[in-house]
Amino acid sequence: MTEPAIRPRPGRPIRLLFIDDAPLDRSRLARILQSDGDIVSLGQVPTGPAAIGLVAREHPDVIVLGVSTLDGTAQSVIEQVMAQTPTPVLVLSTLIEDRQSPRAVEALVAGALDVLPVPQRWTPELEAALRRTVRQLSRVQTIRHPRGGLVRSAAAAPTAPIRSRPTVVALAASTGGPKALATVLAGLGGLAVPVLVVQHLHPDFTGGLVDWMSRVSALPVQVAEHGQEARPGQVYLAPGGLHLRLAGGMRLELAATPVTIHQPSANELFRSVARHAGAAGIGVILTGMGDDGAEGLRDIQRANGQTFGQDEETCAVFGMPRAAYRLGAVSDLLPIEQLAAAVLRSAGRGTT
Repeated sequence: MTEPAIRPRPGRPIRLLFIDDAPLDRSRLARILQSDGDIVSLGQVPTGPAAIGLVAREHPDVIVLGVSTLDGTAQSVIEQVMAQTPTPVLVLSTLIEDRQSPRAVEALVAGALDVLPVPQRWTPELEAALRRTVRQLSRVQTIRHPRGGLVRSAAAAPTAPIRSRPTVVALAASTGGPKALATVLAGLGGLAVPVLVVQHLHPDFTGGLVDWMSRVSALPVQVAEHGQEARPGQVYLAPGGLHLRLAGGMRLELAATPVTIHQPSANELFRSVARHAGAAGIGVILTGMGDDGAEGLRDIQRANGQTFGQDEETCAVFGMPRAAYRLGAVSDLLPIEQLAAAVLRSAGRGTT
């Protein structure tokens, strides 16, 4: 997919800290990242308590975490950073050459914002892409994980109208989404309606994401196929590079058009649910950058469906839910831990 250009920013340089569980070519990476002058290295440290302490003292703008072993240390580092000193984490791994490793998805679920393979050879194009990624991540506001003290009760959902069509749940997420999706899907036990999911993710990550979600979801998870019937109690994940839409007769539709920044697109999914499920549609917009999904969620609301968004405190990035909220497209903004219950309540009033 095509991403907007992220150019060097004027003013204070981006302060970057390297943490790795086994030696990478640190000097080469430092040279690559600092070559444009807008990124500076605070140094390189091995994983462990000293690294967590250094993050707390120095407050880097971005952490580059090198992952070369399978001992789970890297995931622990991510979780500790996000719990103590929330910082955008980019994982560079020698273990995901095909970008389908469950390790990559585990890092995203732990709180990393992006995962990239370490190439066999750094080309100028790959070097430039790495710098663009660091610049993009430096602009992300991160939120503390895990979050404690969430004692607010979910607002009572408005009474749903009587529905004449089968209920369909549509979930959409982007940056920070795998962890949020894992939380929601784990709480949907007993849901007897189809669940359609769009996650902005590189196509090569789809297999790993499905494997991970299958392990944590209370419902069976599969990659959506064109033309298949959306069955109750099943989760259908959009494949990378294709839009997932609900079509007539509760069939699923995959399409490469329209060409959009994000493929799959949350707007495409939500609009199709509004069109074919109407008041029986339930839309949920989760953490992510940008505004994809806001207009589509408004369509579900205008069709008298139910709409929910993840609240700011529990979002890794509040961009997508904020955009939907500003459009008036969200009935309730709720903590991530309360969204599954809200979906179950809403679906329970309207299933047929």
